[in-house]
Amino acid sequence: MAHVLGQNQYGKAENRIVRIHRDSSRHEIKDLNVSVSLRGEFEDVHLTGSNANCLPTDTTKNTVYAFAKEHGIESAEAFGVLLARHFVDDTERGVVHSARIRIEEYAWDRIRTPDSSARFIGSEEVGHSFVRSGQEVRTSEIVYDGESVQVVSGLKDLVVMNSTNSEFWGYIKDDYTTLQEAYDRILATQVTARWKFGYSGKDGEAQPHWNRSYTQVRRHLLEAFAETYSYSLQQTLHAMGTRVLNNRAEVDEVRLELPNKHHFLVDLEPFGLKNDNEVYFAADRMYGLIEGTVHREGVVPVIPVA
Repeated sequence: MAHVLGQNQYGKAENRIVRIHRDSSRHEIKDLNVSVSLRGEFEDVHLTGSNANCLPTDTTKNTVYAFAKEHGIESAEAFGVLLARHFVDDTERGVVHSARIRIEEYAWDRIRTPDSSARFIGSEEVGHSFVRSGQEVRTSEIVYDGESVQVVSGLKDLVVMNSTNSEFWGYIKDDYTTLQEAYDRILATQVTARWKFGYSGKDGEAQPHWNRSYTQVRRHLLEAFAETYSYSLQQTLHAMGTRVLNNRAEVDEVRLELPNKHHFLVDLEPFGLKNDNEVYFAADRMYGLIEGTVHREGVVPVIPVA
């Protein structure tokens, strides 16, 4: 029986890179985790052992670091587009047909201190000291197939909570239902969001302002979460995705994964105490996982289900 080589790809995963811009005493820092994956004419590499068409994964790693030096990193998306185009357009003999770049970005805040002796003369802050901010991670995935670019940006590990303005009742009940209806509950989740841009990278098409767009999408996700009186996390998901599409013309599709971070009221009656929606047990598992995509009418969604 004959066997056929199916879909295949290779690359260098999780290239950790910190790029410091030292153009002045006020340094800028970009902290990325970059993964490269290539598809193309790699049959012989698998079937015969010939590496004639193989661009070493070590080379892709070196390219990431070299490009960070040569071109700088203005944004994760722009850097990913640059890398993807290079691997497809510039690799010898055109053996790479498609490149996927996945990037996680870790944010840093500047450390501020009231101790004036710690500052340089004429400056109002320490320009070279940073502290990692929170647990939120910015993500991006860029795919280039030689003709068009597809950019999906996102974030993960953004933990949010509403301590009220959330209910859950009127659901199906059967012999195995024990959940009590809630008319005032905590709603908390750890947001994973991905959004696809309409940008295709065609000649003459201007790139979005990636950093500004990220900041604004994040803002609208948070505002929708905060301002929605929720009867279910599903309803909140739709409100968050809709808010982004209503306010960011460059985004065509939003995919959200919202684990329900359950908070259960603790029974304090054995201690002679009344728990008036004040003390909760925060359960890390098991949890409800609410997922969904919101996209513009006429747009074919492309962000994959996790």
